Amino acid sequence: MPAARECLLDAAFTALTRRSWAVVRMVDVAAAAGVSRQTLYNEFGSKDGLARALVRREADGYLAGVERALSAHGDARERLTAAAEWTTNVARGNPLVRALLTGCWSERLPAPTLAAVPSSSAVPAQRRADGPLPSPGDLLAGVRDRAVAAIAGPGAIPDDVSRTCELAVRLAVSCVAVPPGEGGVAELIRGVITATHQQGTTAAGANTAPHQPGAAAAGANTAKHGPIPPSHGALAASSAPTPTAAGRSPR
Repeated sequence: MPAARECLLDAAFTALTRRSWAVVRMVDVAAAAGVSRQTLYNEFGSKDGLARALVRREADGYLAGVERALSAHGDARERLTAAAEWTTNVARGNPLVRALLTGCWSERLPAPTLAAVPSSSAVPAQRRADGPLPSPGDLLAGVRDRAVAAIAGPGAIPDDVSRTCELAVRLAVSCVAVPPGEGGVAELIRGVITATHQQGTTAAGANTAPHQPGAAAAGANTAKHGPIPPSHGALAASSAPTPTAAGRSPR
């Protein structure tokens, strides 16, 4: 019952925003969703199964939002900035996403085991969410890999693109734990991208100088075309702020 399942997950999330998960009752979740308690148990098997399914849905919703942010902008720098802003915005309003990103589960939240759990329930495994849930490292890697794919495209991935994407994601997660001041995460991300590119082009220009006549021209050419290939030149763009789309909750 896909419709009933989503209604139950919505009801469980709403209940969680109002009171501690420990005192949330299955009968109340079922009533709020407009279905019987038996339907709730048929769908999730137990309260722990409901919690695991809810955590899984919020993780998937967060990653889907990351993909939307990365695909909504043509400039590589702004794609990373949009993904970082989405991360901080959704974590601010969604306690489960915040816990998934930071690994800090308050006593108000469910605390499902991240490893896969054995079950003898007759409820199908994909509905029980018995599979492993993502750790903070899993989510970070997932966002980084999506960012690299969006920026680099098919083919070999330059090391500097992968490194810049990981730095941007890690900075965004740090902003979830400790919110930034004036300028927000966008200014921090643009600054990191600009600094990383400048360091790479300075080193590349120095390496080419002894081997080519006209060191200044060679250095300028390297600054333009390496270490970030021409197809990724947007990472080298000016760090001047550019408007980005505000993240929206996956809910």
